[in-house]
Amino acid sequence: MKLVVTGGAGFIGSCFVRMALGQRWAEHVINLDKLTYAGNLENVESVSSHPGYRFVQADICDAGAVEDLLKRERPDVIVHFAAESHVDRSIHSPAPVIQTNFNGTFTLLEAARRHQVGRFVHVSTDEVYGSIEAPHDADENYPLHASSPYSASKAGSDLLALSYYTTYKLNVSVTRASNNYGPYQFPEKLIPLMISNALEDKPLPVYGDGQQVRDWLYVEDHCRAVFAVLEKGRPGEVYNVGGNCSLPNLEVIHRILKATGKPESLIKPVADRPGHDRRYALTNEKLTRETGWQPLMDFDRGLAATIDWYRTSQDWVRRIKTGEYRQFYELNYANRV
Repeated sequence: MKLVVTGGAGFIGSCFVRMALGQRWAEHVINLDKLTYAGNLENVESVSSHPGYRFVQADICDAGAVEDLLKRERPDVIVHFAAESHVDRSIHSPAPVIQTNFNGTFTLLEAARRHQVGRFVHVSTDEVYGSIEAPHDADENYPLHASSPYSASKAGSDLLALSYYTTYKLNVSVTRASNNYGPYQFPEKLIPLMISNALEDKPLPVYGDGQQVRDWLYVEDHCRAVFAVLEKGRPGEVYNVGGNCSLPNLEVIHRILKATGKPESLIKPVADRPGHDRRYALTNEKLTRETGWQPLMDFDRGLAATIDWYRTSQDWVRRIKTGEYRQFYELNYANRV
């Protein structure tokens, strides 16, 4: 099987690339990534010399580049991770989010339709459901209620992807995952930011009262779920992917401080962000019933592994924060791609 993985240098996409080759989910993986601020080829360094791996630097919004790639490679499957995914950035500057998440998805779907790609998995987020009052959990038929430009762009791209199944019979499935965590995550999201700041004895900024509830999903469990949908998911269907671990943000931060041996005095409350959803919650029942997938990593074990990775990867964090990984790319990859 030959896969095109969009956003394969990002946090979740790079994990999928590593697992796809390492666990022989595919013989060939083409990693299509623009290398924006969160894309980092160090994330896939471990597979860069694999004979079945190829990196292509391109923008998913560039119809000509996407067209050329599919015409040349004729992939069996597209797994679409590429997205502008940070909510705060979408609030302060929504245009890139709409351009990449909606228009970029449209470009990929059109090219996949023209080249008759056999399978298309569109990776989305539980944020499309908006804030959900306890004790309810969202299933795949729960109404969409996006609260930010980011979640609205993902909800729109979900519907667009599903329309390509209804209208054109493109073999599309959509996954909606809860909050991911694990190694190689760009240190602007909650868990890597809190870990890296704690390790450096810097303040840990907490929005509002910190009681926003999120479900936490280890990144490798998410990638296994995407592959399960690729193999066994039905076309035209949506599949929720959660970690069965709902916790308030402040509780997550307390656990990070305890695990790193740092004082709670590092916690610094800050003003809440506009439109901040209070609670995300979803059910995996459909995915488990149809594919047999279940999350394997419990939160405490996954958090400990993540903290250990950041503790031993301070050079990676420093390069990410200072932009030095751009130089790494020029020195180590420019002559390979």
